[in-house]
Amino acid sequence: MNGSFAAASPYEVLGVSPSSTEDELRRAYRQRLREAHPDTGGTPEAFHAVQEAWEQVGTPADRAAYDAGSGVRGAAPDARASSYAAGGRASAGQGAAGTSPKARSYGHPGGEEREHYLTLMREWVGRGVELKDPYDPALVRSAPQEIRRWLAKAMAEEETARIVSTLGMGFTVWNNVAVAKTGGNIDHVVLGPAGLFALQSHDWGSPVRVSKGELTGAAAIGDDEPLRTLGANARALGRALGVRFTAIVVVVPDDDLAQPFEQVERGRQAGAVVIRRSVLPQLLRSGLGGSEGVNIDRIFDLRSRLQAGIQFV
Repeated sequence: MNGSFAAASPYEVLGVSPSSTEDELRRAYRQRLREAHPDTGGTPEAFHAVQEAWEQVGTPADRAAYDAGSGVRGAAPDARASSYAAGGRASAGQGAAGTSPKARSYGHPGGEEREHYLTLMREWVGRGVELKDPYDPALVRSAPQEIRRWLAKAMAEEETARIVSTLGMGFTVWNNVAVAKTGGNIDHVVLGPAGLFALQSHDWGSPVRVSKGELTGAAAIGDDEPLRTLGANARALGRALGVRFTAIVVVVPDDDLAQPFEQVERGRQAGAVVIRRSVLPQLLRSGLGGSEGVNIDRIFDLRSRLQAGIQFV
């Protein structure tokens, strides 16, 4: 079972409440198993998901471990805010004493998403109820999926920002950039020797793929068009600042993409990239195949222009 906060919980897969009895859980499992079986109109993927859900909560011991918040992908067990989220806006050259120079970093990755998460969590817990720890693993796991997705999104942005920060002082990243023309935002604007990149970080909690020039495959995507939206925001921001992006990139967890990256070949989003998180440094250092990179004088000019014009969410 996918350990992402954005993924459907075992209870959601089985269609029961986290407070259901053992008998209710068992009956739900048997019913969903019949419904999901390929011989009765289901799919292998759905059948496998039901089996995995039962493996996580089918016994009292496994259920207790899951309810305590175990098995969270890509995060500390308690899922509290990263140093970015806890410390406010990052400053240029931020890094721990004794470490190599970091990329220049501005803005607050995941900050807006964590604010949404905290607001929704407080509303869900109930007015007047003291929320001592909104990142308590058991509490997070018991929250509805639409709330958990905000935390997963925040964590995805924070992890991308952390990765970019390790690339060295030749890179500059602006996080959570506002796009006035569209009313939207770009999670990360990254400038380096290979060019200028517009990045959006996502964790939908299930596999995705490129089809007909757009991302598909995750139920959480719904009717959204992540590549089209990012492309529109990048074009609008580029016109406003007088710059042109080398590429637009959607970053996803490694397990959610079948190959290291996929590139849109045709249409308005041609050249757009969907990439595994671990492969992102290679793209930012080397660029796309055939790209010429940016000379040092141009980098200084672009950095000054971006620093003067970028506004944050």
